Amino acid sequence: MLAVIGRRLIWAVPNCILITAILFFCVAGLLGNPAALMLGRDATPQAIAELSARLGFDRPLLEQYLDWVGSALTGDFGRSFSTHQTVAQAILPRLPVTIEIGLLAIALATVTSVTFSSIRLRFARTAASALAIFGITVPNFALGLCLIFVFSVGLGWFPTVGWSPWSEGVVKHFQHILLPVVTLSAYYYGSFTLVYQAEYDAVRKRLFTRVAKAKGLSDWQVSSRHVLPNSVLPVITYVGISLGQLMGGAVVTETLFSIPGIGSLFVDSIMSRDYPVMLAIGMIIIVTVVVMNVLADLMYVLANPQIRIE
Repeated sequence: MLAVIGRRLIWAVPNCILITAILFFCVAGLLGNPAALMLGRDATPQAIAELSARLGFDRPLLEQYLDWVGSALTGDFGRSFSTHQTVAQAILPRLPVTIEIGLLAIALATVTSVTFSSIRLRFARTAASALAIFGITVPNFALGLCLIFVFSVGLGWFPTVGWSPWSEGVVKHFQHILLPVVTLSAYYYGSFTLVYQAEYDAVRKRLFTRVAKAKGLSDWQVSSRHVLPNSVLPVITYVGISLGQLMGGAVVTETLFSIPGIGSLFVDSIMSRDYPVMLAIGMIIIVTVVVMNVLADLMYVLANPQIRIE
């Protein structure tokens, strides 16, 4: 198993290099000369040329990319063009916020989809499927606005926007985080539910489940011991893939609820054309995808010990 993980990590290295190269050349090519962005619209061509020569922006893009990768591997992503602080100082305070919201959203979607879909009552299965279709079809921003209108404006149970850290109290933190987590988890709940239900029904028809039931095991024992460990595997795969896609939903959710996370910072960096911050956030997404794919392989074996990876 360690050999398989090692091979996955080795194959991930060229993929990361290729993706970062595409990201760098696209961003640098679309945004133009960083010196012109730093000096503003009133800058003279001479001032732009001098700053470009001093900071190395007049060099070929390939050479700039190699320097950026080398610095990024040591944790140096440069300085923000808009705030002039280091990229690490801009990202690190916001990173725990996005991680918390993302992990809670994925956990909520996974637990609710597996729990509701495992209930053998027809009404519960129908309701779970209806909510799954609703979560997939309704956009994040529309669902978030509806939740704000009903629970914040109408009922007054939760604040409309903003963020409260843990230091200000658990209850207040929970009030600020619940609606964003529900908004972000809706789509993933729908996807997980449809995938899990299809696999759950297929596994229940297989021979080993019928043999287990014929031996006298109850329906709950058959589901928990035999059906669940085998049918949850596609959900594990989907979770590993979804964590890399989570940034897209985080951008909308954090902007809608005015949450100081990576998603809102990414939007601000696009608006200000601050491409060092954009590149650093892209690097974080790539590393997250690679790590979660490896963790998904580990979860496969933990969920079903019968699986043997060669």
